Amino acid sequence: MTQPPTNESRTDLETAVGAAVDRRVGSLQGGYIADTSSAVSALAQLRGGAGKLPHDTPELWGLTCDIADYTRPGWSEEDEKQADTAVHIALTLYALHQQSHREHRMHQRPSRNNGRPRNHDVGRAVRALMSGPEIDEPLRQRLVQAGKATSVATLAFRLRGIVQLLRRDAIPLDYGLLADHLFMWQRPGGRGRVRAAWGRGFTAHRPAPSGDPADTDSDAETEADSESAHPTK
Repeated sequence: MTQPPTNESRTDLETAVGAAVDRRVGSLQGGYIADTSSAVSALAQLRGGAGKLPHDTPELWGLTCDIADYTRPGWSEEDEKQADTAVHIALTLYALHQQSHREHRMHQRPSRNNGRPRNHDVGRAVRALMSGPEIDEPLRQRLVQAGKATSVATLAFRLRGIVQLLRRDAIPLDYGLLADHLFMWQRPGGRGRVRAAWGRGFTAHRPAPSGDPADTDSDAETEADSESAHPTK
């Protein structure tokens, strides 16, 4: 298989797959918060595919991303299939995550904490579900089970359960990064890298002091949100 392409629009992402999802989610998110009918309708349809694979949801074909945005010349059929799967899972999970949140952005690009970048990955998000310093074992096991998934279908299903909890508590994820991880997970040696990243995120998170919203949400618009809500003429 060919190597995944280098992303040029976000230097923190590894592939064009993550970059395409970041742009698409940013556009949908801005439209949803602005109550744009097309974005509201698209997210409602995409939610139906959460936890499923592309071949199980033909009704969503054409609603995710333009394939030209994340594939490259010379890719094999398997490369394209892996990219399609990553894009589909990430976008449908985002649609589920954002549901009913009109004031909070459930897609969050990396923020900074004391000058250091902080990723909103799956591991950090699961730890943020735990309100105090003590480990909630049932929640931790959800992350463990996602990490132990042996098929992409199982991984998608287990991530859906995690995202439902994140939606309940309005805890964001970086869906561009998730798409990167989903693509990487399907490639040789990728599962270990993804598990390691989620494990680091889980152990690195520190619960915010009472009243500090730093680890819950930021009201600052991302560039993609701003472009969607205020398109350039």
